[in-house]
Amino acid sequence: MTESRGVLDTPTVILLSGITDPSTLPDEPSITTITLAELSVGPLVTDDEEESATRLAHLQQAESDFEAIAFDAAAARTFGRVAATLRRAGRKPAARAFDALIASVAIANDLPLYTCNPQDFTGIPDLDLRAVPHPDR
Repeated sequence: MTESRGVLDTPTVILLSGITDPSTLPDEPSITTITLAELSVGPLVTDDEEESATRLAHLQQAESDFEAIAFDAAAARTFGRVAATLRRAGRKPAARAFDALIASVAIANDLPLYTCNPQDFTGIPDLDLRAVPHPDR
């Protein structure tokens, strides 16, 4: 079932061109400023010029195609709950910090989160998670 609005996580944005069934995505996809931050790191952490160019293209395409939802005070408070829950469950929130921050923005804005990697969001309470078939699997 396609939702009207929803948030795409970073890997889903990167894999978007390979997703062949648009019904697995929201009609009005958005991203978070956390995804822009995560995509901004990519070109800077590789010494391979071709890979750096590819990663920069992903960032520029995301900036052009999507309205980014800000990580605001409500998302910050939500992140506190998410991180505490993950910590109590024995998961280290720092290990998946970008994921927890993206999930917090989705929860704070009452939007479902669409991902090709649903296992990355295991144990996050109040998250309306929508699995998107991974195009490479």
